[in-house]
Amino acid sequence: MAELTNNDVIQLLSEKFSHKISGVNEPYGLLTIETTKDVIIEVLAFLKDNSGTGFSFLTDITAVHYPETNHIAVVYHLHNMARRLRIRVKVFISEHTPTIPTATVLWNGANWMERETYDFFGVKFEGHPDLRRILNMDELNVHPMLKQYPLEDPNRVDKKDEYFGR
Repeated sequence: MAELTNNDVIQLLSEKFSHKISGVNEPYGLLTIETTKDVIIEVLAFLKDNSGTGFSFLTDITAVHYPETNHIAVVYHLHNMARRLRIRVKVFISEHTPTIPTATVLWNGANWMERETYDFFGVKFEGHPDLRRILNMDELNVHPMLKQYPLEDPNRVDKKDEYFGR
């Protein structure tokens, strides 16, 4: 089995998806690319099923909220265990309409990862077989990892200065 490098993966992705791949960089050696939500499933399927790439293991799906740009980045981490190579794939979507196709069509294990991302960030995965909260109460009307909420409860009395002589 020939060694697979980040440059090989970039080359294969560029040949297949040319203008749909951007933001290519390698922080700490981890190949990171950006793509768009209209081709995310095709990109993930290519990375998973192409014999030249072989990223068959979905390590994680999560999100990052960027309130200053009104975007949420949906982040996928894939792993090629045989060749010891990882890749991070990011898709930026609007925080006002946070929808993206589900990856459960490729990995059954994406089910709970997408439910968690929905629960905490409000990202709706279109086509998901059972998209509902997984960790928080069903009655919770917010998505707590969005950066629009304060880090601490302002009503906490254990942190009030007057209780500590300040």
